[in-house]
Amino acid sequence: MNRLDLTELFFSASGRLARGGFLVAGAVLIGLTVLYEAVVSPSLHWITGVFFYPLVLFAAACVLAKRLHDRGRNGWWAALILLALVAVWPWPTDFWDFPFAVVIVWAIIDLAVIPGEQGTNRFGGNPLSPAAAGPAG
Repeated sequence: MNRLDLTELFFSASGRLARGGFLVAGAVLIGLTVLYEAVVSPSLHWITGVFFYPLVLFAAACVLAKRLHDRGRNGWWAALILLALVAVWPWPTDFWDFPFAVVIVWAIIDLAVIPGEQGTNRFGGNPLSPAAAGPAG
Protein backbone atom coordinates (compact mmCIF):
# COMPACT_ATOMS: atom_id res chain seq x y z
CA MET A 1 0.00 0.00 0.00
CA ASN A 2 1.40 3.38 -1.02
CA ARG A 3 1.16 5.89 1.83
CA LEU A 4 2.21 9.49 1.89
CA ASP A 5 4.83 10.31 4.46
CA LEU A 6 4.33 13.51 6.47
CA THR A 7 7.08 15.39 4.65
CA GLU A 8 5.53 14.64 1.27
CA LEU A 9 2.04 15.39 2.55
CA PHE A 10 2.83 18.82 4.00
CA PHE A 11 5.82 19.98 1.93
CA SER A 12 5.25 18.75 -1.63
CA ALA A 13 2.61 20.07 -3.99
CA SER A 14 2.94 17.30 -6.57
CA GLY A 15 0.57 14.38 -6.97
CA ARG A 16 -2.96 13.83 -5.77
CA LEU A 17 -4.60 13.58 -2.35
CA ALA A 18 -7.84 11.75 -1.58
CA ARG A 19 -10.64 13.46 0.32
CA GLY A 20 -10.01 11.62 3.61
CA GLY A 21 -6.32 12.52 3.72
CA PHE A 22 -7.20 16.10 2.83
CA LEU A 23 -9.67 16.36 5.70
CA VAL A 24 -7.18 14.92 8.20
CA ALA A 25 -4.33 17.15 7.00
CA GLY A 26 -6.61 20.21 7.06
CA ALA A 27 -7.75 19.41 10.60
CA VAL A 28 -4.11 19.06 11.70
CA LEU A 29 -3.14 22.43 10.20
CA ILE A 30 -6.18 24.24 11.60
CA GLY A 31 -5.66 22.57 14.99
CA LEU A 32 -1.99 23.61 15.08
CA THR A 33 -2.94 27.19 14.21
CA VAL A 34 -5.66 27.38 16.86
CA LEU A 35 -3.32 25.85 19.44
CA TYR A 36 -0.54 28.30 18.50
CA GLU A 37 -2.86 31.28 18.85
CA ALA A 38 -4.18 30.00 22.19
CA VAL A 39 -0.74 29.31 23.68
CA VAL A 40 1.48 32.07 22.32
CA SER A 41 0.97 35.49 23.86
CA PRO A 42 0.23 38.41 21.53
CA SER A 43 3.58 39.99 22.37
CA LEU A 44 5.40 36.87 21.12
CA HIS A 45 3.38 36.71 17.90
CA TRP A 46 5.67 39.35 16.39
CA ILE A 47 8.69 37.09 16.89
CA THR A 48 7.38 33.55 16.49
CA GLY A 49 4.64 34.33 13.96
CA VAL A 50 7.28 35.25 11.39
CA PHE A 51 8.33 31.60 11.40
CA PHE A 52 5.06 29.83 12.22
CA TYR A 53 2.59 31.39 9.78
CA PRO A 54 4.69 31.08 6.59
CA LEU A 55 5.37 27.43 7.44
CA VAL A 56 1.67 26.69 8.00
CA LEU A 57 0.66 28.60 4.86
CA PHE A 58 3.20 26.69 2.77
CA ALA A 59 2.01 23.35 4.17
CA ALA A 60 -1.61 24.35 3.55
CA ALA A 61 -0.77 25.35 -0.03
CA CYS A 62 0.83 21.95 -0.63
CA VAL A 63 -2.13 20.04 0.82
CA LEU A 64 -4.64 22.17 -1.09
CA ALA A 65 -2.70 21.80 -4.35
CA LYS A 66 -2.69 18.01 -4.07
CA ARG A 67 -6.43 17.94 -3.38
CA LEU A 68 -7.09 20.33 -6.25
CA HIS A 69 -5.04 18.00 -8.46
CA ASP A 70 -7.27 15.12 -7.38
CA ARG A 71 -10.26 17.16 -8.55
CA GLY A 72 -8.51 17.84 -11.90
CA ARG A 73 -7.75 21.50 -11.16
CA ASN A 74 -4.52 23.44 -11.22
CA GLY A 75 -2.85 23.76 -7.82
CA TRP A 76 -2.56 27.52 -8.20
CA TRP A 77 -6.22 27.79 -7.14
CA ALA A 78 -4.83 27.17 -3.64
CA ALA A 79 -3.58 30.78 -3.62
CA LEU A 80 -7.15 32.10 -3.92
CA ILE A 81 -8.39 29.75 -1.20
CA LEU A 82 -5.57 30.72 1.19
CA LEU A 83 -6.11 34.43 0.47
CA ALA A 84 -9.77 33.98 1.39
CA LEU A 85 -8.89 32.10 4.59
CA VAL A 86 -6.39 34.72 5.69
CA ALA A 87 -8.84 37.54 4.89
CA VAL A 88 -11.62 36.16 7.09
CA TRP A 89 -9.55 34.47 9.86
CA PRO A 90 -10.84 33.83 12.50
CA TRP A 91 -14.32 35.18 11.57
CA PRO A 92 -15.77 37.36 8.81
CA THR A 93 -16.32 40.82 10.27
CA ASP A 94 -17.80 43.06 7.56
CA PHE A 95 -19.57 43.07 4.21
CA TRP A 96 -16.32 42.97 2.19
CA ASP A 97 -15.52 39.57 3.68
CA PHE A 98 -18.56 38.14 1.86
CA PRO A 99 -16.72 37.39 -1.44
CA PHE A 100 -14.00 35.61 0.53
CA ALA A 101 -16.62 33.60 2.41
CA VAL A 102 -18.11 32.53 -0.94
CA VAL A 103 -14.68 31.27 -2.03
CA ILE A 104 -14.34 29.30 1.21
CA VAL A 105 -17.81 27.75 0.84
CA TRP A 106 -16.96 26.80 -2.77
CA ALA A 107 -13.67 25.25 -1.61
CA ILE A 108 -15.37 23.25 1.16
CA ILE A 109 -17.97 21.86 -1.22
CA ASP A 110 -15.53 21.19 -4.05
CA LEU A 111 -12.66 19.75 -2.01
CA ALA A 112 -14.26 18.22 1.09
CA VAL A 113 -17.58 16.94 -0.26
CA ILE A 114 -17.13 15.99 -3.92
CA PRO A 115 -14.91 12.95 -4.61
CA GLY A 116 -11.81 13.17 -6.80
CA GLU A 117 -11.63 12.23 -10.46
CA GLN A 118 -11.77 8.53 -11.25
CA GLY A 119 -8.70 7.00 -12.83
CA THR A 120 -5.53 8.77 -13.84
CA ASN A 121 -5.58 12.47 -14.66
CA ARG A 122 -2.77 14.84 -15.71
CA PHE A 123 -1.55 15.02 -12.10
CA GLY A 124 -1.16 11.28 -11.50
CA GLY A 125 -3.03 8.14 -10.61
CA ASN A 126 -6.10 7.96 -8.42
CA PRO A 127 -4.88 7.86 -4.80
CA LEU A 128 -7.70 5.46 -3.88
CA SER A 129 -6.97 3.04 -6.71
CA PRO A 130 -4.83 -0.05 -6.03
CA ALA A 131 -3.12 0.61 -9.38
CA ALA A 132 -1.81 3.91 -7.99
CA ALA A 133 0.21 1.96 -5.44
CA GLY A 134 2.30 0.33 -8.15
CA PRO A 135 2.59 -3.28 -9.23
CA ALA A 136 1.88 -5.89 -6.58
CA GLY A 137 4.46 -8.47 -5.61
